[in-house]
Amino acid sequence: MELELRHLRTVRAIADTGSLTKAAAALGLAQPALSAQLRRIEKALGGPLFDRDHTGARPTPLGELVLERARVVLPAVSELQEEAVRFANARGAMERFRLGGTHGPLLGGLVDRLAAAHPAAPVSTYTSWSVTELAAQLSDGRLDFVLIGACGESPPPDADRLTWQVVGIDPVFVMLPENHPLAGEPELELSALAGECWADVPGEGCFADCFVAACARAGFSPASVYETDTASVVHLVQVGRAVGLCRATFPPTPGVVTRPITGSPLSWRHLLGRHPRSAAASAAAGAVIGHTRAAYAEAVERSDSCTRWLAAHPRFGATP
Repeated sequence: MELELRHLRTVRAIADTGSLTKAAAALGLAQPALSAQLRRIEKALGGPLFDRDHTGARPTPLGELVLERARVVLPAVSELQEEAVRFANARGAMERFRLGGTHGPLLGGLVDRLAAAHPAAPVSTYTSWSVTELAAQLSDGRLDFVLIGACGESPPPDADRLTWQVVGIDPVFVMLPENHPLAGEPELELSALAGECWADVPGEGCFADCFVAACARAGFSPASVYETDTASVVHLVQVGRAVGLCRATFPPTPGVVTRPITGSPLSWRHLLGRHPRSAAASAAAGAVIGHTRAAYAEAVERSDSCTRWLAAHPRFGATP
């Protein structure tokens, strides 16, 4: 039997989990099948790779040698695959635009502007709540650009491998039903909403923790928080079931008003990401960031409350 990459992944999974049972579950295999595969690998390599007993599996000296090589070979092969995909997609000019994004206000505007500026270049989109997933697709060459958000000053995913540019910084506003007693206020103290239920879209970052911390500083804990899709958040606000959290650039919506929170305890950075070693994306980056900032400016203009607030708070809004 010739040694293959999948065999090295098997050995690494057993070492990482410390158990054939756990490794089999991680690899999606039955334990007898994994045990049989390990025996074939050990036969090919000339000896046992693990000492096994009721406490688990521990690498033998031969196993440590194989693991040392596997920790070099597997990342190198993965990097080769990613580089090959990027090279295959790098033809100097963008023949197509593959965009990814979370469910925010800017992706549609960017698609519209790119389609108008490059009518011969197909534009495709992929959306996900997971910024980690979007960053992974950017890293392995399946997307050219991604639009995500980050809470406050928190770093974007894979900041050491990917290039991220800030498009704009939004304060987080509150969404209220238009008949709410506080809907006529120009600005709201967070403490004035202490008795409310809340609604927000899900995410992987620190926003939920930052919101709870902001409420604690205001002297209360939120009674409940519904994490759901944008349409459901809007519905819960419209029917008075909850008040919502949204970016300041949230578009005008019937039955809903948006109001800033005094002191701006929460903020949201809109980020455009690309892989720095993608030649085509790097060449088009200047134009794409320009279109994205124009889409952000259009989103600001659609919201009177956002436009007025940003005029008085210059540290927020579009970035140069």
